[in-house]
Amino acid sequence: MATLSSGPIENNPVSGVRPTQQVTIRLANRAADSLTVSVQGYVLSTTRTLYVSEVISIAPNEAVTRNYFADLDAYEFVFETDTEGAEQVGISVWGKQASGQLVDAHRVVEHEKNS
Repeated sequence: MATLSSGPIENNPVSGVRPTQQVTIRLANRAADSLTVSVQGYVLSTTRTLYVSEVISIAPNEAVTRNYFADLDAYEFVFETDTEGAEQVGISVWGKQASGQLVDAHRVVEHEKNS
């Protein structure tokens, strides 16, 4: 089983507005077989509370995009797969403003994930 994490992402308000209101997750399967990825999102405060729990099936050479609420002070996403081709999964996490504009400080691309 492979477990990857975005790590904690701080999203404190600036002038009363949090930089990120929505998170876009993109999963790409570069393997020859289908695979399943468990996506878990956590609100981080004095406790770590699960607020997103989804299992996503991805066909070979398919990319899947999901959008999640993120107007929170801090959050983290964890990805798990028990497929042997786990290293063939590309994962990126993108924070977005309400307008849809990307928040550079809140992006995690494949080579930056924690394992």
